[in-house]
Amino acid sequence: MTEPRARPPVEIGLNAAVVAISGRSPCILAIGGPAGGRDALPFGPFDPQQHRTFETSLRASVEAQTALKLGYIEQLYTFGDRGRQKLPDEAGTHMVSVGYLALTRTDAEANDRLAQAGAAWRDWYVYLPWEDWRQGRPPVIDQLIIPALKTWAGDMMREERLNTTPMPLTRIRLAFGLDDFPWDEERVLERYELLYEAGLAEEAVTDGRTRPCTSSPGIAMRHDHRRIVATAMARLRGKIKYRPVIFELMAPEFTLTELQATVEAISGRHLHKQNFRRLVEGAELVEPTGGSTAATGGRPAALFRFRRRILEERPAPGLKVGTR
Repeated sequence: MTEPRARPPVEIGLNAAVVAISGRSPCILAIGGPAGGRDALPFGPFDPQQHRTFETSLRASVEAQTALKLGYIEQLYTFGDRGRQKLPDEAGTHMVSVGYLALTRTDAEANDRLAQAGAAWRDWYVYLPWEDWRQGRPPVIDQLIIPALKTWAGDMMREERLNTTPMPLTRIRLAFGLDDFPWDEERVLERYELLYEAGLAEEAVTDGRTRPCTSSPGIAMRHDHRRIVATAMARLRGKIKYRPVIFELMAPEFTLTELQATVEAISGRHLHKQNFRRLVEGAELVEPTGGSTAATGGRPAALFRFRRRILEERPAPGLKVGTR
């Protein structure tokens, strides 16, 4: 009778994709890697003897690592695939990470504390550049991604001898809005997973799942943290359509131009000014403060604030931008 194989110990960790707006750019909080290594998300192990819940543990870990207090927070997904930390022979403790989306605001004092803690805000589009459509369709899609994915799909079909529907090509069309399919800004994770499977994500090479490729779009992160960022981006893009979470990223008072820029930054879409203002008015999410600001450099712009009474009036108040 064979002895049962010893199972490696499992540890639960907590990762935070902390999002803020800085200079009209959507930013993710990153911890710099040692000796110029890859960026990582704030992380901490869950210690049930010290913290009763995952959320309180995560808040404490992020504050200890970055000196930043989190505002809105919600659980994303559990990331526990074998190989996510690339240990030799999968030896040692297997880390299962619970990912979270957190929203906050930036200020000069907080940025100084972050720098002292070795953390910094990074534009989240440096990790996923194909997701930024504010200036139109990103050139990297047609110049690099689609040709490489079609080559990969062709290899897949030849190797598997698929004589029916070419599923890899259908996935590419759906994910990247080709032919008759529209671009869906919420398919962020699907697009990243395609790039990972095709070897266009450096993390797949690090994981030993594919051979090195000549060019990989976007900056790689440690372990599977870029997958967590993609999951957070998809969740937030969907969330702003039926919950007023966008105001967690806004100052207490703001102009409609600032609000539009923030929605564009998160959704990755350019929005028509008048259509956006009609959308905001119809949603009844804001109210005028009676004040104005000349900080825009032109004539004074009216200031608004989030109309909190909407939470009592409507079950799903949000800004339904995009095509879904």
